[in-house]
Amino acid sequence: MSREFWDSRFAEKGYAYGTEPNDFLVSQKHLLKSGTKALAVADGEGRNGVWLAQQGLDVLSVDQSAVGLAKTRELAAQRGVSIRTEQTDLTTWKWPENEFDVVAAIFIHFPSAVRAQMHARMVAALKPGGVLILEAFTPKQLEYKTGGPQDLDRLYTADMLRNDFGMGERLLLEEAITGLSEGPYHHGQSAVVRLVLRKPSGG
Repeated sequence: MSREFWDSRFAEKGYAYGTEPNDFLVSQKHLLKSGTKALAVADGEGRNGVWLAQQGLDVLSVDQSAVGLAKTRELAAQRGVSIRTEQTDLTTWKWPENEFDVVAAIFIHFPSAVRAQMHARMVAALKPGGVLILEAFTPKQLEYKTGGPQDLDRLYTADMLRNDFGMGERLLLEEAITGLSEGPYHHGQSAVVRLVLRKPSGG
């Protein structure tokens, strides 16, 4: 989706995906450690990045939408936490390497042409021993119509993620049907895939 699309969506009244963090991300709270660094990828209006900051992490929230990032900073101020933001196109961004203890990638759907490359950069951004937490929609989501891309090329399967993230220790990889209540655009029964990956401690 274009920057203009996301600017328009995030300019709507309220928060498109709510202000509360993603449930799956919260379920991995035991992997988080206060004082460590986190990257919230394509963080939109900041619900997940701000929550990570509330857990005591030093968070960089990146997104292509300046409108979304402005709302991220507003939400952080409301919650009494600080968060760094950067507007960027992830496909051309100079991704940091070996910098973050956590990378959160929640409902980010790259087209197949760049998907594997973007996923590799997420892992490269992690410090050795760092953890990637990812949730995305599967092709079955097209049947539910409760959010996410309506483009099969942008939907993920467990096999795709197994291929993209062949490195590291997979702590979790599953497809599931779950109920979402994340603002007006993610609401109802949904088909998702989830991955938790630990980067090898050797690099």
